[in-house]
Amino acid sequence: MSVLATADQLAAALAARGEARSGATSPTSGLAPGLVQANLISVPADWAYDVLLFAQRNPRPCPVLEVLDAGSWESRLAAGSDLRTDIPGYRLWRDGVLAAEVTDATAAWEEHPDLVSFLIGCSFTFEAGLVEAGIPIRHQEAGRNVPMYRTSRACAPAGRLRGDMVVSMRAIPADRVADAVQISGRYPAVHGAPVAIGDPASLGIARLDAPEFGDAPVIEPGDVPVFWACGVTPQAAIMESRPPFALTHAPGSMFVTDVPDANYLV
Repeated sequence: MSVLATADQLAAALAARGEARSGATSPTSGLAPGLVQANLISVPADWAYDVLLFAQRNPRPCPVLEVLDAGSWESRLAAGSDLRTDIPGYRLWRDGVLAAEVTDATAAWEEHPDLVSFLIGCSFTFEAGLVEAGIPIRHQEAGRNVPMYRTSRACAPAGRLRGDMVVSMRAIPADRVADAVQISGRYPAVHGAPVAIGDPASLGIARLDAPEFGDAPVIEPGDVPVFWACGVTPQAAIMESRPPFALTHAPGSMFVTDVPDANYLV
């Protein structure tokens, strides 16, 4: 049975999308706690099958929550929503190169009326469970974006798409790592349990203080770096595979849905 959002949760989600629609650009970590957040990738219909196949072959970094019809922008995960405006930041890619960052992507649908949009699970979703368990989220406490890193782990290629996995990192107190693994592992639709714990070199990450996406991490004494598969992975695939056009969310700027986390809890 589906769990319905409370009136307060729906109001918080609507407010978050409204702020994005008005041009707010802050990261969405911690917004509308208890509700699912999602990454976005939109491509012309000619590339949609490649993206779908890439996601199917790489479910840890690319767990698909919804695929919209070509040209559509209202998500079934939030009635009345508009994917063209309701995300705090967008990236426009041309031939694999970041061409622009905008707060309103309406022009992308005008240029490519056949855009197919994919909403992909985000680890911000299970952060509420970590907070409820008393596990600190360092980037939230510092008012920063979560740090994200390109790894040396190649994703399974699909069609014209290939690239390495991206991970997000949270510095977790050593005595709470097992709890963080257990809590996040109950949300496989939003990346699930970590893919690595401890040594960043195991993922080919040379410097924790220099993430490719997001902000530099906050690490307290006694913390252990914990890495989760990240929905920014399709952006790494775009850079590697160079499709003529793609639209994505800006890292850390997610689409806030009306769907409670509990619907993806196993």
